[in-house]
Amino acid sequence: MSGKTVVFFPEGAFGPTNNCVGIGEQLLARGHRVVFIIEESFAGTLAARGFEEALMRLGPPPEVEEVPGQFWKDFIRDTAPVFRTPTIEQLETFIAPTWQALLDGSRYVEPRLKEIFAELRPDVIVEDNVPGFPAVVTAEAPWVRIMSCNPLEMPDANLAPVFSGLPDGDRSGWDAFRAEYERTHRTMWQEFDEWSQAQGAPPLDDLRFIHQSPDLNLYLYPEEADYRRAQPLGPTWQRLGSCVRRPEVDSFEIPDNLRDREGSLIYLSLGSLASADVPVMERLVEALGDVPHRFIVSKGPQAELYELADNMWGEEFVPQPAILPLVDLVITHGGNNTTTECFHHGKPMIAMPVFWDQHDNAQRVDETGFGVRLDTYGFTDQQMRDAIEGLLADDGLRERMAGIARGLQASPGTVRAADLIERVAGG
Repeated sequence: MSGKTVVFFPEGAFGPTNNCVGIGEQLLARGHRVVFIIEESFAGTLAARGFEEALMRLGPPPEVEEVPGQFWKDFIRDTAPVFRTPTIEQLETFIAPTWQALLDGSRYVEPRLKEIFAELRPDVIVEDNVPGFPAVVTAEAPWVRIMSCNPLEMPDANLAPVFSGLPDGDRSGWDAFRAEYERTHRTMWQEFDEWSQAQGAPPLDDLRFIHQSPDLNLYLYPEEADYRRAQPLGPTWQRLGSCVRRPEVDSFEIPDNLRDREGSLIYLSLGSLASADVPVMERLVEALGDVPHRFIVSKGPQAELYELADNMWGEEFVPQPAILPLVDLVITHGGNNTTTECFHHGKPMIAMPVFWDQHDNAQRVDETGFGVRLDTYGFTDQQMRDAIEGLLADDGLRERMAGIARGLQASPGTVRAADLIERVAGG
């Protein structure tokens, strides 16, 4: 197959971007031209991995020079109190305002996206975004949607509502959550749908802010944890069990202060956003400091504001893909990429969700027996210890997850996605 121009357009966050990087690496190795559309704050990060970059903004430039990472530090500082409230209350105080900001970005960047597509003339566009962008849908190229959030993003009568974190086996809170979502999102959806159609895009599905692709839709979740739908997803949908990028480093050496200590090796990461909540990270350090195990900690963007215990090592950023194969257990915020990477490497999880689909992933991990969900803000030291020791002692779970990992690694999602994208590009 002759080289094609493949344009990736991921959400301006590490999770979707890393997901696309893994697929892009496969396509680049096959001789295709791979271009990433990224926000200016990400400039250089994808070029360092061998990709071309097309820069854009989702809002007006600031009056003062941007400090890398400062936006997210401010975001967590201002929003952290909201994350301590029930998910149904977050619909009005966090989810709806976040949607509005995302939709405003879609409106702002529309002219720039059209310029980029006219210049690049892609053979296929691959979008991993939460909101829709009419420029993608109306471009003179087939397009692929990647849904790298929890699969509940595609609703179903048999499944709990997205962002709720409600259990699969108890429907008592489903209707109230759906009614509140309707109340807080209906007008915003109508206005965005009208604007999107005015740009030439087809109508959006009811209360959904992004189109399904007529060509190919990919979603990221292992079969063993996937949901039982009343209505199966359509024929354009394909599941990727995991989608793990190549590690940034060839190998990771266990740090000296942990190498000779006794105990299992545990990885702690609340992701690039939640780890900016210093009180939460300090609480975890306090609870885990006396646990007779070793911890590798992804400290996050406020790393300099707190200290780790003696049984820990960590830095602001750590090479997660290289670390996961080495550990026995993962304490995670439940981001979809980290969740699926844990399945890819066969690691049980303690899931401590903060926002968005993390609540859904944490609930799913718990109810399918692949880990334990804990209250991020209200857990006790004993609950944490019980979860750690229970999961480490569960030989049956370890064998079950090892089998899942063998299957996922034998059929990498990055390779499968690249195959499917090639078909769309060459059609």
